[in-house]
Amino acid sequence: MSDKPARPVTNLQPLSLHVPEPKFRPGDTADFSDISVPPVDAIARPGENIAPQMMRELSYGLVRVLDFDGTARGSWDPKLSADRKLAMLRSMMLVRAFDDRMFRAQRQGKTSFYMKSTGEEATSVATAMALNRDDMCFPSYRQQGILISHGYSLVQMMNQIYSNRGDHLMGRQLPIMYSAPDYGFFSVSGNLATQYPQAVGWAMASAAKGDSRIAATWCGEGSTAEGDFHSALTFAAVYNAPVIFNVVNNQWAISSFSGFAGGERTTFAARAVGYGIAGLRVDGNDPLAVYAAMEWAANRARTNNGPTLIEYFTYRAEGHSTSDDPSAYRAAQEFASWPLGDPVLRLRDHLIAEGSWDMARHDAQAAELDAEVKAAQKEAEKNGILGHGMHQPFETMFQDVFEEMPWHLKEQCEQMLAEQRAKFGPDWSPR
Repeated sequence: MSDKPARPVTNLQPLSLHVPEPKFRPGDTADFSDISVPPVDAIARPGENIAPQMMRELSYGLVRVLDFDGTARGSWDPKLSADRKLAMLRSMMLVRAFDDRMFRAQRQGKTSFYMKSTGEEATSVATAMALNRDDMCFPSYRQQGILISHGYSLVQMMNQIYSNRGDHLMGRQLPIMYSAPDYGFFSVSGNLATQYPQAVGWAMASAAKGDSRIAATWCGEGSTAEGDFHSALTFAAVYNAPVIFNVVNNQWAISSFSGFAGGERTTFAARAVGYGIAGLRVDGNDPLAVYAAMEWAANRARTNNGPTLIEYFTYRAEGHSTSDDPSAYRAAQEFASWPLGDPVLRLRDHLIAEGSWDMARHDAQAAELDAEVKAAQKEAEKNGILGHGMHQPFETMFQDVFEEMPWHLKEQCEQMLAEQRAKFGPDWSPR
């Protein structure tokens, strides 16, 4: 006889688990009519010194500036000059042109991997423009717009993608994990959400030194399920760190939708409520709203009013990466049905509506930027591509780790170089 205790007699239903399931799968027609898009002026801009507990509703609403007719209204309107908005549009268009060309380069076998940010350009370009150039950004792997808006060399970005002999990282990072600290861009980490505690630590150090620089960090909504995310928010709340947490809610992780990170239950901005920090939920496809939210949070951090968590409600138009096929797990044409539109087109239409732009200049700029990216690609490829073999000397794998190389690594390096000479000859060098 079994000694396992019998299940007690009860009238209760058996326990069950809930497994999140996206609303639309391949073959379905996407319908986002259940998404509530409030009027532009539905949420008033509070003072930058407001207590977090007084702004709970901002974590559940949607900060907006641009209406769908192209007009900018409401208290969140940052009142940017036409030149400033045109610069924003140019950077967003350049990101899109860069993404398209690097995607094709990967398909041509010139690099192993690439990640596009189509539909999310505002979450990196507009946010970067609202910060000071000496602030430090701790990005995830889809914020190439920060580098582009900061004027970083396209050739150098491509060198890092190709891991060629012009790559100052010497091929030690994955293709899209850029590093440019001189441009306020901390090295991208492939481990999800590790940039969050890094940003908090940097911000705490800045405050401890009596500096005026702040930190900002980005992650996708899926990464909010990581322990590092929550550790970072705890430290930031306890020490009132001058840091901005940006959560890009683009609805999809690699192949799982936002529900697996808790998106069915509440907003991601609501995470701020539990930690006692300021929280904002923003239309991530409205570049002016994105700018305004980041500017508000930056001013708040710079005046010792603490951290802010901002959720950008947007949509990943393309696959997670070149290794991903979104048609295998989501409905076709979802992006076309997304109620918040395309950030590039929304800013274009706004500028046309206010008389600062027109379609002829827009098309001419698109062609100009495509030519600029093409020229940069030709220049970068002079330094090599994936199919050209090794681009860095063998011994570089032992360098830049220790201030003085330990004896056992010196022996390994010498042995490796002897084998190299024996196999390839004394005059071999990488292409």
